[in-house]
Amino acid sequence: MNFPESNSLQRLPKQFFANLVRKVNAKVATGADVINLGQGNPDQPTPDFIVKAMQEATAKPANHKYSQFRGDPELKKAAAAFYKREYGVELDPEKEIAILGGSKIGLVELPFAILNPGDTMILPDPGYPDYLSGVALADVRLELMRLKEENQFLPDYDDLDAAVVQRAKLMYLNYPNNPTGATATPEFFKKTVDFAKQNQIGVVQDFAYGAIGFDGKRPVSFLQTPGAKDVGIETYTFSKSYNMAGWRIGFAAGNADMIEAINLIQDHLFVSVFPAIQKAAITALNSDQRSVRDLVALYEKRRNQFFSAARAIGWEPYPSGGSFYAWMPVPKGYTSESFADLLLEKAAVAVAPGNGFGAGGEGFVRVGLLIDEPRFTEACQRIKKLGLF
Repeated sequence: MNFPESNSLQRLPKQFFANLVRKVNAKVATGADVINLGQGNPDQPTPDFIVKAMQEATAKPANHKYSQFRGDPELKKAAAAFYKREYGVELDPEKEIAILGGSKIGLVELPFAILNPGDTMILPDPGYPDYLSGVALADVRLELMRLKEENQFLPDYDDLDAAVVQRAKLMYLNYPNNPTGATATPEFFKKTVDFAKQNQIGVVQDFAYGAIGFDGKRPVSFLQTPGAKDVGIETYTFSKSYNMAGWRIGFAAGNADMIEAINLIQDHLFVSVFPAIQKAAITALNSDQRSVRDLVALYEKRRNQFFSAARAIGWEPYPSGGSFYAWMPVPKGYTSESFADLLLEKAAVAVAPGNGFGAGGEGFVRVGLLIDEPRFTEACQRIKKLGLF
């Protein structure tokens, strides 16, 4: 018997990162010393105090049972306290916070939790490729809003087609931004809330890199904006702030209707997250955040090292204000993909081609600040030998 994939699965986009990994692994298999600047996987270990909390929680038989369907109430209280302490935002732990098995789950499941087939949602271009998975699974109509360098990679809502705005019911944002490293301002988020209210569009702000801001500027939470909870939610992940990428834990916070929709669909798809992971997450949120500050300082040091090495060979970066990425222009005569392929083949340096994040990423490549500083200098010296800059 044959079991063909469903229409929903056939609509799914090709996994961009899987293809990137395949190319890098093929080069490594030749014996090349590949400097991998294309990855987005945090390279530092989870802080010891979080690991210890996990170890202690894992040893307790009470945590070997099924989780509570909608997450540990203590974790939701810790998330609310975290937002109050860090951003001055008041949240109802039960009605305005949903526990996620990594924020990607919330971002992918929300479209088919609150939209119907044929409804319209708006995504940033360039943007995180996995947003497209939610579009495909929900069978909704996709519209893109271009993020342009001249506008600091913030969308200009006045540029959106009026017919698209009228149809749209949901919009995603992501600041600090993947892939560009751009950051949002309070003024931009105020415009967003006004735009959303005027046009009855729900907003989802992906705050995955919320802890990572540079040059003394802390990233702004969307929920700090007056009226933000009326129009949308923000998703937060432990992957970047606490180097817990493989632990798969995060949460969504904000609009009670959206949170209830997430909780309801998760009632049917999951039985929350392993209780011991949730206990460790509580420890992370309730900590003094020193480990986060140390991590941000490391990323800023790496950013500065890479920027210096790139500028020394005539390769001028976009001035990243947050996240752990650098957004780098492609030299004339190359596309994002042909340039990335050239670097891998001739210099054994892997970067992520910008067009993998959408048509708006053409002309750039993404560099991850996730290797030791000396390797940035070595990578740039290898690229210099190609005579491209």
